[in-house]
Amino acid sequence: MTIATILAQAAAGGAEGTGDSGIWSLLMMVALIAIFYFFMIRPQSKKQKEIRKFRESLEKGSKVVTAGGIHGIIREVKETTFVLEIASNIKITIDKGSVYPSADDSKQDVANANVQK
Repeated sequence: MTIATILAQAAAGGAEGTGDSGIWSLLMMVALIAIFYFFMIRPQSKKQKEIRKFRESLEKGSKVVTAGGIHGIIREVKETTFVLEIASNIKITIDKGSVYPSADDSKQDVANANVQK
């Protein structure tokens, strides 16, 4: 049964007594979509927004970890890239999309969140 068929039967009052089952089917589909939204889509978009906000707040001197696991300190911020110092006088250029908070910063953020509660 398609959604159009279910809606048509519900509007007509259900020609063969299937009007109630059509409405219940429609309600179950709406409930399933709502469950997917609140348990999968919304948390993922919220996490992506937090990561984007973190990347925008990075500045010179921030400690970060790249997607490849390289730890370093930001020495220069460009439009789409960072210059990252990974050792004394060893600098690499990386894309902004491959940067995450360092493990030390994450632990401090968790500790600060627990203290504020």
